[in-house]
Amino acid sequence: MPEWLIYTLASLVVCALVVVATVMRHRRVDADEDTSETPDVLEYMVMMVGVVYAIVLGLAIAGVWEARSAAEDTVQREAQALYEIDQRLDVYPDDFRTQVRGHIDAYARHAVTAEWPAMEDDVQPGAAGGELLGQIRHDLAHRAPADELQAQAYQPLLDQVAAADDARHQRLDSAGTTLPGVVWFGLVAGGAVTLALLYALQIRRSTRELMLATAFSALVVFLLFTVWSFDAPFGRSGTDAAQPLLDLYAASA
Repeated sequence: MPEWLIYTLASLVVCALVVVATVMRHRRVDADEDTSETPDVLEYMVMMVGVVYAIVLGLAIAGVWEARSAAEDTVQREAQALYEIDQRLDVYPDDFRTQVRGHIDAYARHAVTAEWPAMEDDVQPGAAGGELLGQIRHDLAHRAPADELQAQAYQPLLDQVAAADDARHQRLDSAGTTLPGVVWFGLVAGGAVTLALLYALQIRRSTRELMLATAFSALVVFLLFTVWSFDAPFGRSGTDAAQPLLDLYAASA
């Protein structure tokens, strides 16, 4: 299901619950209940709960955003290392360049089509990706330099393979969700309590107050959806985070 559809459905459900609960509450309110004023202590409690929840929600958004940015940098470093290998092969004969570039392409396609789905499902990928990268290392390490240019390119090529391998391990280690379950429980429970406090403020059924309550509910849903969307460092929308590899080698995948 697309992320925009999940967000839209969640917003509609929560806003509808807020409006329906407000209407039902006022239908059942006792005739002698004074809803014209809200006690000062209650207003203070509502304000403090809102401030605390806003701080926690802000820290959660900052944490998942930082993890998402670090994951994107890791993929970019991996793709850049492969790109450098591809470019430095110009000093070698055509048949050797074709061989190594074929292995690079196979590795990139495997990373996008096999490893990415496994990472999104929080499943440890197999060893095939490491074996493909090892094949690239084997090609370069066992090719004796034939001239000065190849001798100068030999060690930098091996360094780029090591950089790609390091980035790959970091990518696999960063797979899965960022926030633990207990944090998610706190975020969802805090959002429910914050929305429930709308009724403690004794809002009436006027159009203005219902619109404000609905807008506030939609904002809470949007912020929680943002945390959920960024909680997966490599994205929840297919292989969007793999775009650097797709742009370089797997555009047809």
